[in-house]
Amino acid sequence: MSVLDALVRLCPPPADPPPAVDWGQAERSLGTALPADYKQLVDTYGDGIFDDTIWLLVPDSAYDDCDLHAQATERAEILTDLWEFEAKPAELLEAGARVVPWAFEEGTGAFLYWLTRPGQQPDEWTVLYNEGRGPLWEHHDMGCSAFLWAALTGTADTAYFGSLHEAPKPTRHRFATADQTLGVSRS
Repeated sequence: MSVLDALVRLCPPPADPPPAVDWGQAERSLGTALPADYKQLVDTYGDGIFDDTIWLLVPDSAYDDCDLHAQATERAEILTDLWEFEAKPAELLEAGARVVPWAFEEGTGAFLYWLTRPGQQPDEWTVLYNEGRGPLWEHHDMGCSAFLWAALTGTADTAYFGSLHEAPKPTRHRFATADQTLGVSRS
């Protein structure tokens, strides 16, 4: 069973499929190819939030907060400014290493990024979590879908996402689309 299959069993996707993404255009706009597991995740769920906690960014979302391109641009500017006075995490000291956001944590300022290194293919990218309102970063040696599954099941080796596992544990994990959560419907 693939990680996506396990995630779908754990947290059912919306009944109506999300809008199709033009992946070629999305990757050209972003200036990089994207991991296959992320594309499958977006094609299955679309923009929205897992367990009222983890927002999935998607290309060309109708909502700037959920739009991969808008957030990649904004996060690059914010991090460039931040690193003028705060040290970069060790994983980003390698020449050419960078981060690309793929999700964020509701209400915290925290982001989940891919760590991209020179010579790596997108399917080799791993996850970096930044707490957002502080200097702490966590590296997770797995792709985005595997990390999402691990965070939802409480098996991720992380100091964060504790609210996902406070008693009582959910009997069923929930994904809500951006439209459902933000109260706006697309026409």
